[in-house]
Amino acid sequence: MQVITDQVYRFSKDSQPCAWADPGETLVFETLDCFSNRITDESVTMRSLDYGYDVANPAAGPVFVKGAEPGDVLVVDILDIDVADEGTIATDDHCGPLYEGMPYATKKVRIERGFACFNGVRFPIRPMIGVIGTAPSGDDVIDGYIGSHGGNMDCKLIERGARVYLPVRVEGALLQMGDVHAAMGDSEICGTGIEIPASITVRIALVKGYELNWPVLETKDAWYVNASAPEYREACRNAACELHRLLMRATGWSASDTYMYMSVQCDLEINQGCKPCDVEMSLRFGAPKHPSIKPLIDADVRF
Repeated sequence: MQVITDQVYRFSKDSQPCAWADPGETLVFETLDCFSNRITDESVTMRSLDYGYDVANPAAGPVFVKGAEPGDVLVVDILDIDVADEGTIATDDHCGPLYEGMPYATKKVRIERGFACFNGVRFPIRPMIGVIGTAPSGDDVIDGYIGSHGGNMDCKLIERGARVYLPVRVEGALLQMGDVHAAMGDSEICGTGIEIPASITVRIALVKGYELNWPVLETKDAWYVNASAPEYREACRNAACELHRLLMRATGWSASDTYMYMSVQCDLEINQGCKPCDVEMSLRFGAPKHPSIKPLIDADVRF
């Protein structure tokens, strides 16, 4: 089993792969926390930390997937996420709706037997992957940003047992991932979850020649389109358009019937909305699985 330890700070078609893998292969990505493991104790805050985007949100990779070509879909099954025994939460001076007047602060959080302890409050962790994606065909995108290639989606449902479908825009896909959180609430309101180093075990596969405009997440119970934009209205439209297109293809319904079904059965949820941070708003639009409706991505997955 290949273990991926190289760290990169942007998604780029020009990145040199650190590994090559076949569809069906299982890989382990060894990741740092979003601070590149540089917050060593609570005396270090984001005020004293040089947190430029060249050192933020590192991702392990990229991995060249053999046989992946533009127009394909890369399938990533999240088999396990094994986190370290301590994580970090921190506030910044420009992130989240309450940032004005909020002091810089750092809190170290211990992880013991699957639980986090915050000021005496114990709660179960739910490890998830913040950054995951493939290389865009155009300009580079730094790991802290989002796009139709994936990136810093911060979708808390990208966890153990989930399957992620990513558009392939360049030969080999160039898969990379990182920015694990031991726990994070929807919106990540202060700009950080419990940021933590981790080992991510995944299995990769391909769907050949399949149109996908935004990353799609499959869970046990639902399908989610993950989309983004600088502002809510555009992000909502991006997610809704892709979900509408996929549902129409799965059901054969008219545009208006599909639109009405989305209004009564589908949920729009915020992944990351810690404005006025300059990272785009990340949303997910989900359709529940139903035995009368074909899978949203109904194609041959090649392992």
